[in-house]
Amino acid sequence: MERLDRLDRLEAVQSMLLDIGQLSTSCSDITAFIRAVHGALSRIMYAANFYVALADHEDGTVRFPYFVDEADGARDPLERIRLASPEQSPTAWVLLNRQRLVLTAADFNERHRKAAGRWGDGSTPEHFVACPLLDQNHHALGAIVIQSYSADQTYSDEDIALFGLIANHVSNALQGLQSMDRLERAVSARTAALAHEVAERRRAEKIQHALYEIADLSAQALDTDQLSASLHRIIGELMVADNFLIGLYHERTQEISIPYFVDQKDNAPPLLRFPFGKAMCSHILSTKQAQLHDVASFRALVAAGTVTEPLGSTDIASWMGAPMLVNDQPYGVIVVQSYDAAIVYSKADLDLLAFMASHVAVAIARMQADRRIRKTKEALEQQNAALNDALHALQEAQSELVRQEKLASLGRLVAGVAHEINTPLGICVTATSHLVQELKLTREELAAGEMTEESLASFFDIVDQSLRIMTTNTQRAANLVRSFKQVAVDQSSDDMRSFNLGPYLNEVLMSLHPKLKGRPVKVAVDCPLDLMLDSFPGAVSQILTNMVMNSLVHGFEHEQPGNISLRAALDGDGWVVMEYADDGAGMDAVTLDKLFDPFFTTRRGTGGSGLGAHILYNLVTGALGGMVRATSAPGQGLTYHLRFPRSQRKEKLVA
Repeated sequence: MERLDRLDRLEAVQSMLLDIGQLSTSCSDITAFIRAVHGALSRIMYAANFYVALADHEDGTVRFPYFVDEADGARDPLERIRLASPEQSPTAWVLLNRQRLVLTAADFNERHRKAAGRWGDGSTPEHFVACPLLDQNHHALGAIVIQSYSADQTYSDEDIALFGLIANHVSNALQGLQSMDRLERAVSARTAALAHEVAERRRAEKIQHALYEIADLSAQALDTDQLSASLHRIIGELMVADNFLIGLYHERTQEISIPYFVDQKDNAPPLLRFPFGKAMCSHILSTKQAQLHDVASFRALVAAGTVTEPLGSTDIASWMGAPMLVNDQPYGVIVVQSYDAAIVYSKADLDLLAFMASHVAVAIARMQADRRIRKTKEALEQQNAALNDALHALQEAQSELVRQEKLASLGRLVAGVAHEINTPLGICVTATSHLVQELKLTREELAAGEMTEESLASFFDIVDQSLRIMTTNTQRAANLVRSFKQVAVDQSSDDMRSFNLGPYLNEVLMSLHPKLKGRPVKVAVDCPLDLMLDSFPGAVSQILTNMVMNSLVHGFEHEQPGNISLRAALDGDGWVVMEYADDGAGMDAVTLDKLFDPFFTTRRGTGGSGLGAHILYNLVTGALGGMVRATSAPGQGLTYHLRFPRSQRKEKLVA
């Protein structure tokens, strides 16, 4: 009969080991697996008090995923306990020594006596059996323990041996389960991390979209109401913002205005505008820090006098305020608050509100700058329009003055030529009168029969002399008239024609003879006789006239002798090079820099209009299509260097 009982027990042990193998493959929860092992173990031996301890060598802790005890109750399977030393706990002794431990009540009492205290933190059993759970590398996974508090229930050597065998199979199964558990925990942790990452990414996308919308708002010409409502909508998509306020700071008046206010308890803000220093808005702007408060901290600020004259309802559950700052310059404040105890803002919400407030401040600063730029632009456009009108009027006046100067120059030329012609014509009139008188006397003498050969010869001499005088002076007048006629026509006309430069320069100088007459100034011209130009002779005439007149007015005193040289030649590029020089007074560098400026003259009120050199410059660079520069020094005279195309017809075709 005893043999049959032994065979039944061996069959039960074999069945239990098979169950452990199957459980290790089908069960994924360690606690459920150990509970099943406990149930199977109870069928082959006394196991009313049973527990398994698992060690975590990374953090030096131990936990009890399964703990059943008649005397000590249960333990939290998730609680991690610092692993004691072998001298403090039998479970720690098994884990650290990786050996089986079998103890009786007497053994425990002896250990208590040696340790001068309790060995372990549980009740003292009558019989205690613990086996280490070792992996394939002989590292301790944990410990499996059975114990009895009754002297009638103790464990035989066979029980202890069977328990050690079961511990080995449990160790093998736990290795797989722990690997699976670690994998599942890793997968779970990674899944949670990915979910958090996805949530953060979505949140970041929302924030990025909100920032894009804020930047887009700053580029639009929105009024304050539209801007504030849009900002409320944008921030409301990131957090609960049923109660929302925007306050704007006015530095010039030291006030805060409330352009936007939405509140579940108040339909309108208590004040639309109030002095800086009142309410929480002023406190936020003065500290320049985002703040998070509940009703207790809010009332503490009021009680301490930090916040004076709080505005609106103080029955809040949660309150956030963030300053709008750009380079530490305040632009306003954004406030979000909750009256619902279920809606309490966190530090993350405060950081987000502060972040959004900084970008809103940048948008407001940009909008204000754009408004100032637009106003400045409008003012500049008005000023430019006024300046353009003034410039147009000035240009018209300048053109009229230039035209008048040209006509005045032509008038002076006419006056000089008229004065010059008056002398030969007067001589001719006198000679004619004398000849008429002599003819009358000769006729009377002939009629009286008193004509002699001597008187007739005398009459012929008088006629001959008078005719020679008249011929000389009429030719002189005719030459002056011819030169004046051509030069005057050219100066008053803008027509282009072909002309020989050398003879034309001489004609211009002849027309200037009345101005040069009586002045000890010699003019020398050096120009090829075959230098033909297709250009504007009126411009050439005016240029030479202005240069000569400038020399006579500014270069030489009235009785001062001097020399003027004019050289012209054709360079290899088909351009005319002309150099005009006098050896007069010259000018310093400051005066030379202003030579071609309109209305600049050193002889204001004494014959200088300030337009001679300016007209010269415009004619060379405009009509002749060339360039001009001047060189001078005090006492060294003045030299004009001109260069212009020989043919303007080619230039016109190219244009």
